[in-house]
Amino acid sequence: MKEEFKLDNQLCFRLYTASRLLTQAYTPLLKGHNLTYPQYLVLLVLWEQDCQPVNDIAHRLFLETNTVTPLLQRMEKEGIVTRRRGDADARQTIVSLTKKGLALQDKLTDVPQKVGRAVLCDSLTPESVPTLFSQLDEIITTLSGK
Repeated sequence: MKEEFKLDNQLCFRLYTASRLLTQAYTPLLKGHNLTYPQYLVLLVLWEQDCQPVNDIAHRLFLETNTVTPLLQRMEKEGIVTRRRGDADARQTIVSLTKKGLALQDKLTDVPQKVGRAVLCDSLTPESVPTLFSQLDEIITTLSGK
């Protein structure tokens, strides 16, 4: 077998595995609030700037609108967000946080720190995180064609 085809030599496998395990680390922290990790990401986007079109949320998360829409529908049923037609463009759907959605920010305030502590190891320290972010941003930019 050629070395380049060994699983342990694949960057994609390491990134996939790290991503999957990192997502799993969020599960127990979000479960008590009846949230999934993708819904948490939507909340992060809306906490940065409320009242956004679905297209903007999807773009920010590097997802398609047909992936984000079912998440938003479930979040609306849970009373976390509302969706309405845009004023300027009726084709747009504007997503806004409800009081419950806003309150979740305070309830989940410790999530980033808990996950951060779970991820830190000998080679990944608080001081090295910005370098890792920069490297991952470069990969994302390259792969997204932006």
